[in-house]
Amino acid sequence: MGKRIVVLNGSPRKKGNTSALVREFTKGALEAGHEVTAFLLHDMDIKGCKGCWGGGKNPESPCTIKDDMDSIYPAYQEADVVVLASPLYYWSISGQLKTAFDRLFAVAERDSGYRNPVKGSVLLMVAEGNGFEESVYWYERLMTHIDWTDLGRVLAGGVHHPGDIEDRSELEEAFELGRRI
Repeated sequence: MGKRIVVLNGSPRKKGNTSALVREFTKGALEAGHEVTAFLLHDMDIKGCKGCWGGGKNPESPCTIKDDMDSIYPAYQEADVVVLASPLYYWSISGQLKTAFDRLFAVAERDSGYRNPVKGSVLLMVAEGNGFEESVYWYERLMTHIDWTDLGRVLAGGVHHPGDIEDRSELEEAFELGRRI
């Protein structure tokens, strides 16, 4: 039986380089028999976490803020794998992805010890340059802190303009990563 995969795409561009990685990863995952649900976060109304500690009471809508996260929560809670996809913004993930990820804490609030549901994770990133060190450090620390398993990463540097990633080996890497999950 295939895995349930949720993609949190933090790119503002539907046809940008990050979305191209997501597209290829998704093709590979679907070919392997997995179920993929992708969210283009930029097109969603997602407010920042208020730090109210009031979440976790309603399994279907665990956060006190009612916005488009309510469409993500069910898929996230059912997922075996979470794909974090983002362009590199100031040596880290995009604000869209960070905001949505912060709001997933409401699910952890369902647990008396504030433990996140255990998942596998994938990191897909693109950048104009090649300075992924800070993002990789953040991702590795995140995996350790929330007890997730890193299932792979595709980091594509040197892609500035939409479409720059076309015909690059990272697209095939993303496809193969999706297939072998």
